[in-house]
Order: sequence, then structure tokens, then C-alpha cells
Amino acid sequence: MQVRLNKFLSECGFASRRKVEEFILQGRVEVNKQVVLQLAFKVDTDKDIVHIDGELVKQNPKVYFLLNKPKGYVSTTSDEKGRHTVTELIRCKFKVFPVGRLDYNTTGVLILTNDGDFSNLLLHPENKVTRVYRVSLNKPLLDTDKEKLLKAVYIEGKKGKFETIMPTKKTSIVHVSTVEGRNHFVKNMFSTLGYNVVELHRVNYGGIKLDDMPVGAYRPLSIDEVKAIYKKYAR
Repeated sequence: MQVRLNKFLSECGFASRRKVEEFILQGRVEVNKQVVLQLAFKVDTDKDIVHIDGELVKQNPKVYFLLNKPKGYVSTTSDEKGRHTVTELIRCKFKVFPVGRLDYNTTGVLILTNDGDFSNLLLHPENKVTRVYRVSLNKPLLDTDKEKLLKAVYIEGKKGKFETIMPTKKTSIVHVSTVEGRNHFVKNMFSTLGYNVVELHRVNYGGIKLDDMPVGAYRPLSIDEVKAIYKKYAR
């Protein structure tokens, strides 16, 4: 079967399709012992032999995991600074990668998979996948600032807004929902109005919740959970 090289690599669990495109352009991918730099290059999955960084690429069954990410881990498959990565927490014989990122000290819902299409579904801005966070602030959130955050503020030269802001019994802790996936989005939103985010915890991503899962624990996502995400967000 003929498929695009970037799609093939992402489906084999090396990274999201966007990331493997970087690998291709960096000259790290060989097809039949020849370096390939074209993103649209097609491989025959029944005949062609593909290597990335000298490692043979094999097609594996699709796997999906939900992790309650702890502090002190980076949401990547490797780290040049030698920090712990979230993939170290998952026992799986197949390579998996995180869907998007949570900051080093941000905790909560993180999905890991070797399914590039599933990752792209969750990350593509047009699909407007909902993220819900519990945010601990350095001071109580004023009602006037709450309205601004719901209407829109500018961060990094572009408008951003929360879909909802729900108060808790403690006035410095709120739950916010957003469909934005920009890096540091929640922290930057509050920072624009003079608030510091003391702790950030994602409680829901695309309908996937932690329930009572301990910090650092993980579990496989069920096929029904994966299908529900496709049904809700696939266009």
C-alpha cells in the first residue's frame, strides 16, 4: 500500500505528523538506504524499508494511554537537558509519544499514543477540542477580569479567550475551559491581566477525565473512549 512518508512514520509511533516532518527535512529518514527530504514522498508499506536515525521502522498496533502527569516531567520523548520524560512512566513495548504538551510542572490529563492520526485529530485547531484546567492563582480573580478573559484579550499579538470560567469555594482557584492549544496559553492569559498561575492541573481533555487516578498513574484508553473522540471531533 502506498502512503505518504510523514503519515507512515507518525502511524508507526515515532511522533506526531508535524514532528516527523521535521525529521524528514533534517535528513534523518532513509527509504531503501536513500535519504528522503520530500514530505510528499510515498512509500510502499509492503516493500520499502524505512529507517529513522538508523533505526528500522516497523508498523505496530495502535495503543492509547491516559496518564495523570506528575510535576517534574517534560512532555516529550527525549530531552536534551537530561530531564525525565513522560514516556518513561508508560510501560509499553511500542514507541509512544504525548499528544501535545503540558509544562514541566503542570499536572493532569495527558494522552500518549503511537497513532499519528488520532494525535492530529486532537491537536488540530479547527477541531476545537475542549481542555479544562484547575488554576490556582496568586490572588482572587476579580469579576471584571473574569469578563475580560471570557470576551478576549491579546496574547502574543493574537486574541485568546476562555470558553468558561467556573469559581470554586476558594476565590483564588478557578476552573477554566478552552479550545486553544497554544503553548503556555492558560498562564499567558492570566499573566496579561497581572495574575500569576501558582499551580495548573488539566482535569479534562476532549472528554477524557482522570476520575480517581493517582498522580503518576496511567491506564489504557478503551476503544469506546477513542471512538467517542472521533465521533465528537472528526470532521
